[in-house]
Amino acid sequence: MSPLLVSVACALLLAAWPVNAQNGLPAQAQPPSQGRLPKAVASALARSGIPESAVGVVVQDLDGSNEPAVALNADSSMNPASTMKLLTTYAALELLGPSFTWRTDIVTQAPQRGDVLEGDLVIRGSGDPRLTQEAFWLMLRTLRARGIREIRGDLVLDRSAFAIEARDASVFDNEPSRPYNTPPDALLVNFRAVMVRLLPDPLRAAVTVSLDPPLPQVTLGVSIKADPTLDCGNAMAKLGVDVQGNANAAKVTVGGSFPVACGERLWPISVLSHREYVSGLFQQLWRELGGTITGQARDGSAGERPRVLASNTSPALSEIVRDVNKWSNNVMAQQVYLAIGAQSQGGPATWAKSSQAIGDWARGKRLSLPSLVVENGSGLSRIERITPRGLADLLATAFRSPVMPELMASLPLVASDGTMRRRLANSGVAGQAHIKTGSLNDVRAIAGYVLDARGRRSAVVMIVNHPKAMAAQPAFDALLGWAHQRP
Repeated sequence: MSPLLVSVACALLLAAWPVNAQNGLPAQAQPPSQGRLPKAVASALARSGIPESAVGVVVQDLDGSNEPAVALNADSSMNPASTMKLLTTYAALELLGPSFTWRTDIVTQAPQRGDVLEGDLVIRGSGDPRLTQEAFWLMLRTLRARGIREIRGDLVLDRSAFAIEARDASVFDNEPSRPYNTPPDALLVNFRAVMVRLLPDPLRAAVTVSLDPPLPQVTLGVSIKADPTLDCGNAMAKLGVDVQGNANAAKVTVGGSFPVACGERLWPISVLSHREYVSGLFQQLWRELGGTITGQARDGSAGERPRVLASNTSPALSEIVRDVNKWSNNVMAQQVYLAIGAQSQGGPATWAKSSQAIGDWARGKRLSLPSLVVENGSGLSRIERITPRGLADLLATAFRSPVMPELMASLPLVASDGTMRRRLANSGVAGQAHIKTGSLNDVRAIAGYVLDARGRRSAVVMIVNHPKAMAAQPAFDALLGWAHQRP
């Protein structure tokens, strides 16, 4: 698993309600009437200063019951943040199939004479969401195993499988170097991530800083003080990473204080364009393998019937959606979303094709999604919208689908893994709920499945759109506790 596939870690507390001392859940769970929240949830919202008008909740039995157990503002159009990934991954599992894969090829039309390739080398992408640095290296290793050492031509990057407009990564929140802002690409490699690696040496009272991969277009500046007094639990708090430059070349400066007694830490950043990143990674790895190349890197096409020199096939979609949902990976979700349109309407992939394909699929499933707005399928959007009832209907429909096992297994398991691994560890709902989380400025959301104490399963959705949304954590926990313990 790539280091970039990390969760949004949240510190959390159970809401302050009367509890059963044995399992940490409410001593009594009374069923609310329609339009009202369970008391523990309402109390937690009141303490956080969030009005119920800013909250949408649906708890729907999956045993055939038509009326939801809880429904508050169920038909309000709301920003769901990353819970929108449920729509993308469920649609992908049905439309593409759990065994769907992506293929990346290294091809050429140039002749090979001895250990020299007399012409251009082309890397042709198809939108693989998880083409890692290791997989990329293996393709180059295969190239060397074919006897090629010198490439007398250009490195051509065939990214024509996608026909999407370039996106400025700083537009969303003015944080262009954050990996979650990495835009999709037909030749996405290693999530376009560079890892700032910090390795303290207690004996020398020093910290070694390096970049992985060490791309030729990225230089490193270091101004770090090793501090023996700092707490390892907050090791990154007094560090800063400053990125100067542009998409073609950048300088990364790491400064601040770091606990000398702590172990290795990684800080992922995204600093180059897709073309510069892939060409830089190729140069670095090809040189390490003893190869040389005389030409430049450029975009282009593989042409008609090129000769395949090396290939990589992605993991199956059923595994890809686990990465997307467990760790809420935005760029992977967008790669999957674009594949839906390309496969249903033919390439190249576009946002419009994917929107049309998912709309047609939803209508064919008779999903109730009257307010649906999908921009990129990841939830990293200010304009995406869905109703809590629509999201609950999606979950209920998916529960009756042949791909239900793959979808449910992709969701974080409470107190166990993914973005829920540190949540509700000492409660009765630990290990009993598969919950997708969502988080943006002014938005918090959960959506998924809860197995109650009597063996009944329900779809649970809660969305908060409010400036104090970050304070809603106890209310989410209270709802999950109620859904697990309800009569």
